Amino acid sequence: MSSKIRAVRFETSPVAFDERADGTVYVTPTAPLPEYPVRLTDRLDHWAEVAPDRVFIAQRDADDDWRTVSYGGLRASVRAIGQALLDRGLGPERPVAILSGNDIEHVLLGLAAQYVGIPHAPVSPAYSLLSTDFENLKHIVGLLTPGLVFVSDSAQFGPALAAIADCGAETVATAGPGTPFANLLDTRPTGAVDAANRAIGGDTVAKILFTSGSTGMPKGVINTQRMICSNQVMLNTSLAFLKDDPPVIVDWLPWNHTFGGNHNVGLVLFNGGSLYIDDGAPTPAGMKKTVRNLRDVAPTVYFNVPKGYESLVEYMRTDDALREKFFSRVGMLFFAGAGMADHVWQALDELALQTCGETIQVMTGLGATETAPFALCCTVDDAFSGAVGLPVPGVKLKLVPVADKLEARVQGPNVTPGYWRQPEATAAAFDDEGYYQFGDALRSIDPDRPERGYLFDGRLSEDFKLSSATWVSVGPLRAGFITHCAPYVNDVVIAGENRDFISVLIFPALDACRTLDPTLGVDAPASEIVSSQAVRARFEALLTELATVASGSSRRILRAVLLDAPPSIDSHEMTDKGSINQKAVLRNRAALVDSMYDPVPRSDGRGPHVIDAHLIDVS
Repeated sequence: MSSKIRAVRFETSPVAFDERADGTVYVTPTAPLPEYPVRLTDRLDHWAEVAPDRVFIAQRDADDDWRTVSYGGLRASVRAIGQALLDRGLGPERPVAILSGNDIEHVLLGLAAQYVGIPHAPVSPAYSLLSTDFENLKHIVGLLTPGLVFVSDSAQFGPALAAIADCGAETVATAGPGTPFANLLDTRPTGAVDAANRAIGGDTVAKILFTSGSTGMPKGVINTQRMICSNQVMLNTSLAFLKDDPPVIVDWLPWNHTFGGNHNVGLVLFNGGSLYIDDGAPTPAGMKKTVRNLRDVAPTVYFNVPKGYESLVEYMRTDDALREKFFSRVGMLFFAGAGMADHVWQALDELALQTCGETIQVMTGLGATETAPFALCCTVDDAFSGAVGLPVPGVKLKLVPVADKLEARVQGPNVTPGYWRQPEATAAAFDDEGYYQFGDALRSIDPDRPERGYLFDGRLSEDFKLSSATWVSVGPLRAGFITHCAPYVNDVVIAGENRDFISVLIFPALDACRTLDPTLGVDAPASEIVSSQAVRARFEALLTELATVASGSSRRILRAVLLDAPPSIDSHEMTDKGSINQKAVLRNRAALVDSMYDPVPRSDGRGPHVIDAHLIDVS
């Protein structure tokens, strides 16, 4: 489809390639990274002087109106809270833990801690509100030893607070029992705030972000001021339009993750923009809130995960007002966390053309909590699903041969010095040249033109061999399966290590699957949906279609099971951000995996309903 792309500024730095005799490739941007501030809150002070009345952040209040904080008000509040934190003797040995989600009090407290050099840790609310054993939360608090714990509502978080009561931290809450958050705001700042601020350097710990490893137990990624500040300049060197006009974003991405908390909050503050907190999420109930907010506020740049875009597209197909508002001034759509399905990308282009006669540039890249997160970014000409681009100025990329793939490793001022109080995990994360090891594999878009950048080639820790010694590349296989089976699959786990063929465990999209069988009621349970003959027939057809066109045993999926139990956060099957831990699912559901390799799959009620591709006899 020929179309005009809305004009906004992007910049791509040339890179130099250095391939060694052992196959290792070093990719280095030739343009230097511009200077960056010592402290992120230097930008807070700047904008409080330059644009004191501009909205920094807004949130819906109880009356559904936008409650706002200006840059001038932000600075005053941050200094008052900073004094309150200093008065409590908080610091690296007694940091701040934030258990609740995105709200104004959260961002005020986090920036106040940064302003006076006290580490803070935004912790996933799922560990407090969805967990039943609180093991992850207790593990995190044990690592942190916080001196202050903040929650939005101490009654709502009561069971979680009780589970960590022996840590001895003061509880501060916006509502409910505990020290009122208003008390912190009422503190009068003194010269101690300025002295603490001046003492901050590049190595000062700004925050600790917890991420799940292969074991499922969270690791605390140290985020220094240097990491965060350099990363914002890296963003501006690539997404150059951010420097042209203060960005306006409507965003739900959680601040306990690097994408929401570092990338998005950071770029708003750094560039003097405005952040409207989206109280929605890419779920059926949450999308109604997101759509309400996007009808109200037009973003200039929009960030989401692929599932969020997929849900948004469905609303925009029938909501002219939403579509016109959304596309009225947005200059870029950015996604991360997973690959975007081609049909979603195409739908965004079509809807934009229909609405404003232009398409909007869609971008993505590669990063991690350990890289603050921006590290690689697509070029404008080679932005498509699966592409991750080239390293941005300041980041050196090292590609190391591992089996038949290239593992990505990076160095730069945006890379973490390690994990909070976990020296063994820190040592394991870096190679002998000090490069952080992503664990992700990359491959060239075009080996004859490496300057076009790289494609994501899967997680090395997930790949395995079949009994024939044939390697299975799980990442691309998983992405292709989800795209082919859209919209009926939420996620899939690939099985088959040391087996004769590949099989999959499917977490179905229950609402979409329900539409396949008119006899299923709106409240039909998962067990009834996955047992439906109509649903099973559709998956059988999809599985057969994929197997028919697959080239070789490493890409051919021959058997599947539809799961009626969702992934469990307590069993480490699901991370707090909703991504699947493949190894944990395979370990916890080993009996189901074994059943798919029975010579005669059991479907008599004593075992799972196994679905076969009707192509090859694998019994």
